[in-house]
Amino acid sequence: MSLLLKPYWRAALAVFGAALTLYLIYASWRQFYPVTAAAGWEVQVYRDDIPMVSALALDGQGDLYISQEIASGKGKILKLTPDGSLSEILSGLSKPDGQVIFRDGLVTGQEGGKLPVLWLRNGQTETLFEGNGIEGIATDGQVLYAIEDARPGRLLRFTPDSGELSVLRDGLDDGEGVSLCADGRLFYTEKRRGWVKQWQAKGPDIVVADGLNAPGFVQCTADGLWITEDATHMARVLLLDTSGQLQVILTHLRSVQTIIPLAAGSFLLAEQGRQRILKLARPASF
Repeated sequence: MSLLLKPYWRAALAVFGAALTLYLIYASWRQFYPVTAAAGWEVQVYRDDIPMVSALALDGQGDLYISQEIASGKGKILKLTPDGSLSEILSGLSKPDGQVIFRDGLVTGQEGGKLPVLWLRNGQTETLFEGNGIEGIATDGQVLYAIEDARPGRLLRFTPDSGELSVLRDGLDDGEGVSLCADGRLFYTEKRRGWVKQWQAKGPDIVVADGLNAPGFVQCTADGLWITEDATHMARVLLLDTSGQLQVILTHLRSVQTIIPLAAGSFLLAEQGRQRILKLARPASF
C-alpha cells in the first residue's frame, strides 16, 4: 500500500497548513501586540500582576482601592497606598465591582448574583441595598446610582438617608457602567447592545454612541465621556468629547474595566485581560 499522497491531497494539506499558520500568527498578534495611544496621549504600566483587576476608586489621601473580580466568595478589595504598599482590606466577596468613594468610605457592588452593595468605612462593613449582579456604581455625594449586569437588568438610584431604592430603568440587556456628570446628566452602557445611553427622566433614553465592541465602564469628566470596551481582544478606550465626536484614545487592549481620573490630564485604567493597571496621560502630565 503506497503511503504517497495524491497531488490534490498534498495541495489540500498545504492550504490547511498555511491557513493554520496564519491563524496562529494572528492570534499571537492579538495577544501580544502592545497598547497603542492616539496622538497627544501616552500610556505606561502603573501596577501589574493583579489577577482579575476590575474596579478602581481613589480617595482624598491618594489611596487607590482595587477590586479583584473573582467569583464564589473569593473576591477581594485591595488598597494601594502612595508609597506603593499593597494590602487586602476586604475579602469573601463574589465578583466585587463598581466602586466609588462615598462619605469618607468605600461603596462596592458584587456582580456574582443577588448580593448586597456594601459600604466600608471606619473598619466596618454595612449593607446598603441588594441588587442582582451590580456592576457599575456612581454618586454625586448624596445618592448612589447602580446598574445590574443581568438579563433583564435595572438602573437603580439609592438614597442612603431615607433608604429609598428607586428603579430608573428596567429591561436592560447586560448593563455594565454608569456615570453621573457634574451637570446632572446620567449615562449608562448595555454591553450586549453595544451602546451608551443618556438617561431621560421623561421620554426614551438617548443613544449617544453605538456599534461599540462590548462597552463596559463610563466616566464623565471635563474632557467628555470616557468609554471602555470589555472585549477579550482588540478592546479600546474611547472619548466622546464635548463636541460630540467619538475619539479612539487607546487600542489593542484586553478586557478593559474601570477608568478614573488620577490628576489633571491623567487617568488610571484597569486592564483585566493583562492583569494590570495602566496610566493614561497627556505627555506633560507624566
